[in-house]
Amino acid sequence: MLNKRQRIGLWTASILTAIVGVVNLISAVTPNSPRRTELIEQFVPFDIRAGGHFFAAITGFILLTLAANLLRRKRVAWLLTVGLLIVTIISHLIKGLDYEESLLAGVLLGQLILMRNVFTAQSDRPSITQGIRVLIGALLFTLAYGTVGFFLLDRQYTVNFDLPEALLQTLAMFFTADNAGLEPTTRFGQFFADSIYLVGASTLAYALFMLLRPVLLRNSALDVERKRAKEIVEQYGKSSLARFTLFDDKTYYFSPSGKSFIGYVAKGRGAIALGDPIGPLEERQEIIVGFQLFCEKNDWYPAFYQTLPDDLDIYKSLGYRTVQIGEEAIVDLHSFTLQGKANQNLRNALNRLTKSGHQVKFYQPPIANELLTELRSASDEWLKMMQGAEKKFSVGWFDYDYLRECEIVVVYTPEKTISAFANVVSEYQKNEITIDLMRRRTDIEKGTMEFLFVSMFQHFQQLNYDGFNLGLSALSGVGETQNSPTLEKALKYLYEHLNKFYNFKGLHTFKDKFSPHWEPRYLVYPNLAVLPDVVVALVRADSGDRLLDYFKAGA
Repeated sequence: MLNKRQRIGLWTASILTAIVGVVNLISAVTPNSPRRTELIEQFVPFDIRAGGHFFAAITGFILLTLAANLLRRKRVAWLLTVGLLIVTIISHLIKGLDYEESLLAGVLLGQLILMRNVFTAQSDRPSITQGIRVLIGALLFTLAYGTVGFFLLDRQYTVNFDLPEALLQTLAMFFTADNAGLEPTTRFGQFFADSIYLVGASTLAYALFMLLRPVLLRNSALDVERKRAKEIVEQYGKSSLARFTLFDDKTYYFSPSGKSFIGYVAKGRGAIALGDPIGPLEERQEIIVGFQLFCEKNDWYPAFYQTLPDDLDIYKSLGYRTVQIGEEAIVDLHSFTLQGKANQNLRNALNRLTKSGHQVKFYQPPIANELLTELRSASDEWLKMMQGAEKKFSVGWFDYDYLRECEIVVVYTPEKTISAFANVVSEYQKNEITIDLMRRRTDIEKGTMEFLFVSMFQHFQQLNYDGFNLGLSALSGVGETQNSPTLEKALKYLYEHLNKFYNFKGLHTFKDKFSPHWEPRYLVYPNLAVLPDVVVALVRADSGDRLLDYFKAGA
């Protein structure tokens, strides 16, 4: 992590880089001082001086692009900026002895060299390789494009070019002030000359994008890492999300001791951890700091999704911001009862479906393939009804290997067909059970889902579990007090206005009928400036990069 002096230096270098870029662009289109021109024209030919204007323009454009990437502490951005500043200094001197601009670039160059150890963020290595290839390819393609074009385009210019002349004319497009006297005779001739600049600029911009891309994860966690994570979860897991950190979409960051880990998914600039770190409490702050440094090195923004309230003070002390994103509904199985007027509807649903011949069966792992095939049919029907695809990241999805190792609860109709099912997972060191998938047929008897849930509560109540976790109710309890942060009030506004599309309130109301207690859950992120990148990464992780399906589906 940077100290205050380094942060000030980083901002100064970035702003100064942008200033040098603007100065270069202005200088490229500004006539030289006649007095200085007289001094230099004795030693530097006109064509070279005109080329200096071109290099000033192109370096100005690229420096403006690199300024923001220096703030990201990109090592590649630092290397490119240092190289371009050297070119800038030379360009200003040869085009008109512009020592003022050269001096400004020299000051920045000295500062960047002194700060070289600050720029440690890596770019994606395969992308760097591709970027270099694109850059070389762009230069060769633009040269070939111009040469072939000038050679073939007869009667478009005052001169008919042979192959060597076409090559020289293409070079002149970039290195002379008047394009070596090129005079188009047709509109198409002028268009082709302009298109050379467009092709060169487009390929150069793409090459820069590839060179400065954040590290992309292409490989999932190793088997030995996933095995170690499972051992830690079994020893320290105390959250409804603990099991979900073991899914194959997660990658792991381990503490130096190897006793703690963070399960995360990296998408674009965001590295989204699922829940809080898992491991000994005494390592909590150390692993959060380590994960932050790890993310900085990879040019990622760290964030933690669905964290408990317990560690908010640690996150805040490390400079993170927090926003409540919803509440988890947890039914107290010690006090759960169907007695009383408030639970009359639940009693009626249970009695009515029981009398009509509906049954609930509990299947212990390993689950037979025949049952999984039947459940798949019901699940596919539910997905079609929801007009979406499987969610990922913070929930499970219909995967044979995963469900085979879960306890599954099935509702059968009097005709012995499956009308609904759910799977549950343990919270390990916490004596709670958590629901994951909750699927049903399109046409079911009214009260079927209430029948399913009440049956599960009673079953796990008899097994002496303390609670039953119904999962997150998105945006529930957010921004409800006058002192709520502005961001939470904005989320509350979205909650009210997006409900008709995503039925947030309907899901909350369904869970609330079981009289749970509600526990807040939070999103922890570095600062407001990076929140858009974090949200995009979260949506990509949650949807499995199927963004269209994500927005089509209901909550």
